Amino acid sequence: MGIDYAAIEARREDIKGRYLLPHRPPSSARGLHHFALLSSDVERTIRFYQELLEFPLTEIFENRDYKGSSHFFFDIGNGNLLAFFDFPGLDLGPYQEVLGGLHHIAISVDPATWERLRGKLEVAGVPHQIESGASIYFRDPDGARLELLADHLGEMYGSRVL
Repeated sequence: MGIDYAAIEARREDIKGRYLLPHRPPSSARGLHHFALLSSDVERTIRFYQELLEFPLTEIFENRDYKGSSHFFFDIGNGNLLAFFDFPGLDLGPYQEVLGGLHHIAISVDPATWERLRGKLEVAGVPHQIESGASIYFRDPDGARLELLADHLGEMYGSRVL
């Protein structure tokens, strides 16, 4: 069974024509407060994000919803946080990409930082893939896919998306 790419493109154009407004109203949101992922090992996650990726740990405290669980946060710039929970005693199994789940998190960094972090990933032996000379894709210790993107916030592949 083949994929009908022409039909997919026609559907995309139809959706774009109906929903992409010529004069976009302001969003009701103020911004992303935090994006929360799961961690199987708090210290390993802190070493990866703070030491390798240079995202400072900003806080760690007990999760209000699960006794013994840690909730911790990293500064990813522009007032945004990347957060994690661990759930001691729960067998959550390995990371999986599923419908409705996480595909990847793209984090903007300036080109010089992109180059430095690419070098750090290589030295650390973290498998990664470079696309378009501006994106580095790799996985964190628990398997979540990350992208470091040298494009400015609000831009993607040279186009304004915001």
